Amino acid sequence: MSSSRPWFCPSSISATLTDPASKLVTGEFKTTSLNFHGTKERIKKMFDKIELSVSSYDTAWVAMVPSPNCSETPCFPECTKWILDNQLGDGSWSLPHRHPLLVKDALSSTLACILALKRWGVGEEQINKGLRFIELNSDSVMDNEQHRPIGFDIIFPGMIEYARDLDLNLPLKPTDINSMLHRRDLELRSGGGKNLEGRRAYLAYVSEGIGKLQDWEMAMKYQRKDGSLFNSPSATAAAFIHIQDAECLHYIRSLLQKFGNAVPTIYPLDMYARLSMVDALESLGIDRHFRKEIKIVLDETYRFWLQGEEEIFSDSATCALAFRILRLNGYDVSPDTLNQFSEHHFSNSLGGYLKDLRAVLELYRAMQLSYPDESLLEKQNPWTSYFLKQGLSNVSLCGDKLRKNIIGEVHDTLNSPYHADLQRLAIRRRIKNCATDDMRILKTSYCCSTIGSQDFLKLAVEDFNICQSIQREELKHIGRWVVERRLDKLEFARQKEAYCYFSAAATLFAPELSDARMSWAKNGVLTTVVDDFFDVGGSEEELVNLIQLIERWDANGSADFCSEKVEIIYSAIHSTISEIGDKSFGWQGRDVKGHVIKIWLDLLKSMLTEAQWSSKKSVPTLEEYMTTAHVSFALGPIVLPALYFVGPKLSEEVAGHPELLNLYKIMSTCGRLLNDWRSFKRESEEGKLNAVSLYMIHGGGAVTEEEAVEHFKGLIDGQRRQMLQLVLQEKGSVIPRPCKDLFWNMIKILHTFYMKDDGFTSNEMINVAKAMINEPISLDELL
Repeated sequence: MSSSRPWFCPSSISATLTDPASKLVTGEFKTTSLNFHGTKERIKKMFDKIELSVSSYDTAWVAMVPSPNCSETPCFPECTKWILDNQLGDGSWSLPHRHPLLVKDALSSTLACILALKRWGVGEEQINKGLRFIELNSDSVMDNEQHRPIGFDIIFPGMIEYARDLDLNLPLKPTDINSMLHRRDLELRSGGGKNLEGRRAYLAYVSEGIGKLQDWEMAMKYQRKDGSLFNSPSATAAAFIHIQDAECLHYIRSLLQKFGNAVPTIYPLDMYARLSMVDALESLGIDRHFRKEIKIVLDETYRFWLQGEEEIFSDSATCALAFRILRLNGYDVSPDTLNQFSEHHFSNSLGGYLKDLRAVLELYRAMQLSYPDESLLEKQNPWTSYFLKQGLSNVSLCGDKLRKNIIGEVHDTLNSPYHADLQRLAIRRRIKNCATDDMRILKTSYCCSTIGSQDFLKLAVEDFNICQSIQREELKHIGRWVVERRLDKLEFARQKEAYCYFSAAATLFAPELSDARMSWAKNGVLTTVVDDFFDVGGSEEELVNLIQLIERWDANGSADFCSEKVEIIYSAIHSTISEIGDKSFGWQGRDVKGHVIKIWLDLLKSMLTEAQWSSKKSVPTLEEYMTTAHVSFALGPIVLPALYFVGPKLSEEVAGHPELLNLYKIMSTCGRLLNDWRSFKRESEEGKLNAVSLYMIHGGGAVTEEEAVEHFKGLIDGQRRQMLQLVLQEKGSVIPRPCKDLFWNMIKILHTFYMKDDGFTSNEMINVAKAMINEPISLDELL
C-alpha cells in the first residue's frame, strides 16, 4: 500500500517561552522595545485620520472656477492664494522631492497653476518663474523615457490651447507644440474599437483637457452621487466651468470645507486608504497589534457594504479589496457584486481602458477566495490571471522603475496562490518588497499616509526579527529533545525535525503561540518516526506491541517492550502526550491527555491496517482505502492537540463536535489525495498502491492515468474550497476561528509542499525553512 507518510511532518509541544521572551524586555532588547512601542503608537494614530497630499494640479483647476454670479471673479480665491504661496524653489508646482522620471507630471501641474494665475491676472512673478521651469525642462515633454501621467497627451496640449486663448506664450518648441496638438487631435478622433465604453469613460475623466470640444452630455453620465466625475476635482471643476452644474459646485465646496484652500487629486479615498492599511498590516504580519483599530474599520466597511455605498462599489479595486478583507475576517459578503466586474465589464470601464494593473490584481486576489458554489466568481480567474501576466510582460522601462512595487506584488501573487502561500514566507517576501514610498500616480502624483508608510516596514522588521529569535531557540530545543528521547538512534527513521518545526513556525509565528508550535513540531517528528517504523523499520510483532502499550498507557512497562526500537518510540510518545496533558491545564483548565491518546491510537491502528494490506498484498476498494488512509496520513496528532494551545477553551463536547471532525476529515483527505497524486509514479514503481492507482484498477482498465490524475485534482480543489468556506464562515459555527485557522494553515502547508512534487523530500524547502528561521532582516538594507 501507499506509505502512510505524514503529510510532511509537523510538530510538538515543549520549551516554554521564558528564556527568549524575557530577553525582549531586558538588556539589549530595551531600546528595541521602546522603538517598537513608539512605532505602534504612530500607526494607531493613522487610523484616526487619513492624510492625503494636496494636488497643485487639481487646486489650479478649482482655482479657475469662476463665481456663479460673475464670470470675471474667482469662485475660490483661497485656491489662487494657495498657488501663489506654494511654488517650489525651482519655479514648479508639484510634490516636493519628486522622482526624476516625473518631470512631465511637474510640467503639467506647473502649467495648470500658471493658467490659473493668468486667468485672474495675478502673480506675474510666479508666472515668470513657472515659465522658466517649463523652458528649462521642455525637452522632457517629448521624452518617451519620462513617465506620462494619465491623460497627459490630451490634457497638456489642451492647456497649451487654453494658454493661447489667454495670450500666454509658452517657452516650448513650435515643432513640439504642433506634434502634441496633432497627437491629441488623433486621439480625440480615434474610435474606441471594442472598448468604446471604456474610451468614453476615459474621455470624461480627462474632461479638463478637452474643454469646449467635450461632449458634456456624455461626460455627465459618469457623474457620481457626490457630484464628482470619477472623484476627480480637476475634471469636476472643468465640468462646472463649461456647464455650471450645481452638483459639481457642491462637490468642490465640500472638498474645500474639508481640506481648506487646496484639494487632493482624488476624493473620496478614505475607504480604499483604510482598507489598504489593514491589508498592509495583515500582509506584514503585524495586524495582531491593532486588532481593536482594525475591527472598527472592518465593521464600518461592512456597514457600508450592506448599504451599497458608492465609494465601495463604483471602483473595482476598492470593491475587490473590501470583499477579500471582509471575507477573510469572517464577514458574510456575497460575491455577486464582484460579478459586475467581468472581463467584458472591466474592459469597458475606465480601469480597463487604462489597463489598471492594481485593480485587476485586487480582483484576482478576491477570486482566490471563491467557495464551492461560487462558479461565477471562479470564472473570473482565467482572464484576470492572463491580464496580470500580460501586464508583467508589457511594462516599459520607466514603468518598471516607478512601479517596481506593484510589479513585485503581481509576480508574487501569480507564483504563490493564496492556498499555497505560507504566511511567514509571504511576510518575509512582503517585507523585502515593501513600498516605503507612498506616492501613486493618476493625472498627477499624490501621497496617502496609510499607503507605503515607513512605520509599517519598521514595525514589521522588528516584529519579524523578534519572532525569529524565539523560533531559533525553539528549534534548538527540538534538536535537543530528539537526542534526549534517543530518536536519532533509530537508523530507519528520517530526521525531519527542521521540516516539522518549519511547518509550525511558518503559520503559528506569534510569540505567545510557543506551546502550539512545540506541540505541532514534536508530534510531527514522532509521526514521521512512527510512519517509517510501520513502513520499513518494524515487524508486525513490534507494531502490535507498540499499539498495545499505548492502549494500556503503562509508564513503567519496560518488561513488555519486545525491542529497543519499541521502547524508544513508546517512551517518546508517552512523554510528549504527558507534557501536552500537563500544559493543557494552563490553557484549558483540564487535562486533555485522554483525547490525545485516542488520536494517537487512531493513527497507529490505521497504519497497522495498511501494513497488513501490504503484507497480504490485499487490494482494498477506494472507499476502504480512503477511510483508513486519511487517518494514516498522520495529521491528527499534529493539528488536533495544537488546538488546545491557540487561545480559546474547548470543552470535551466542542473537541468532539461533528463540525471539528468534519474539518479534520476534509483536511486529511485533501492531504492524502495531494500526496497520492504527487507520489503516484514513484509509488507505482515501488509496487505500492494509492488512491490514484486504486481508482484506475477499480475502473476496469477504462480510466487512463491522465484521467485519474485530473479526477483527483478536481477532488482536491473541491475539498480545499469547502475547507475555506467552513473556516471563514461564522454563521452556525461552534468552533472558534483561531482553531479553525489551524486546519486551513495545514491545507496551505500541504499545497506548498506538494506544489511541484513530493515536497516532503524537497531540499529546496529545507533551504527556505533555514532562511526563515536563521536569517534576520536588516532594516537599513531596505530603506
